[in-house]
Amino acid sequence: MFLNKLIESNPEFLKDIIELHQKNELPANSYAIDLDTVYENAKKMVAEAHKYGIKVYPMTKQIGRNPAVIRTLKLAGCDGCVCVDMADARRVHAAGMKIGHLGHLVQVPKAEIDAAILMQPEYWTVFDLEKARVISDHMPEGWTQKIMLRIFSDGDTFYTGHEGGIPASEVVEAAKKIGRMPGLKFAGITTFPTQLYNLETQTVEHTHNYRTLLEAKKALEAAGFTNLELNAPGTTSLHLFKEMGEHGVTQVEPGHGLTGSTPIHAVKAMAERPALAYVSEICHFYNGRAYCYGGGMYIDPVFPPYMVRAMVGSDFESAKKHLIECDMPKPEAIDYYGIFKPAEGIKEGDTVIFGFRAQAFVTRAFVVPISGVSKGSPKIEGIYDSDGKEMGWPYC
Repeated sequence: MFLNKLIESNPEFLKDIIELHQKNELPANSYAIDLDTVYENAKKMVAEAHKYGIKVYPMTKQIGRNPAVIRTLKLAGCDGCVCVDMADARRVHAAGMKIGHLGHLVQVPKAEIDAAILMQPEYWTVFDLEKARVISDHMPEGWTQKIMLRIFSDGDTFYTGHEGGIPASEVVEAAKKIGRMPGLKFAGITTFPTQLYNLETQTVEHTHNYRTLLEAKKALEAAGFTNLELNAPGTTSLHLFKEMGEHGVTQVEPGHGLTGSTPIHAVKAMAERPALAYVSEICHFYNGRAYCYGGGMYIDPVFPPYMVRAMVGSDFESAKKHLIECDMPKPEAIDYYGIFKPAEGIKEGDTVIFGFRAQAFVTRAFVVPISGVSKGSPKIEGIYDSDGKEMGWPYC
């Protein structure tokens, strides 16, 4: 879905990928990341968000919790990172980045509460008062943790398995109770998703959840709460920041926006440029079909099923001529291979580049950050697994 945008907007990155792979420096089954473009995307986001008093807490699961990218986001001025779970938190903390927000999508397990406290997240979201009490019971004397509540109301939208929180109608009373718990300070509210892409209108629209968030803010302010934090994640791109800031939003959590791969980036020219590609290699032929290595062929399903294409070749010009449809592995199958038909004009060892919307952390792919693309001097800044651990590739 994003391959055409990569060819159009970041061809030098694709050229460098092919050259590095052909020199046996970039492994097959890799998410290659253009660090220079991620840096520029993040800088643009930070500059626009800070105009309106909004903190930028990037999400790193999409790029495999990669420490080189996390350090790049810190250099770009991001205010911290959101951590989808404790695995995220450990990688972000180890990379020297502040944890801006923890606990929103995945609550912290009881055995890891003390570890989370020691990482000193700026904000910690709970789904209920019981989780808040557990945190309070574990807080060291003299420490204070800012707590946010996840809320919901009738009409809100959740991805299956993401449900949770307290009814928005109970938020005032819950906030008061948290404020009375030792070591805790009620800070604000959140929900997810607050924005979604509309396939028909090709626009990003606020959800009912977003309206729930703004209405709950009014109720809290009427009850005397001030300086509230409003965390509004989902399909985050800087074109929305002005409006969101005017509504009182104080935190955004870009993920795919950092690599130019939110749904709207596939169909429109946006401020953030594409910066990620999945790299494979033609490994064998069978009955007139060419097979490439898999391992990271998970496509984040924000679009209805569509025909996937890849560019295949041993140099950029030949690869541009071979934009070939790929039979993707079925969701219920292990993605050992992608299959191309017909296979004319390509050969074993050719580089294969896809433009996936990635979720690297749920795959077994490598993650390879590359610096210097914008300067004509590409350099691989380490080869990592999808959990952010540096590998000794090719020997590991």
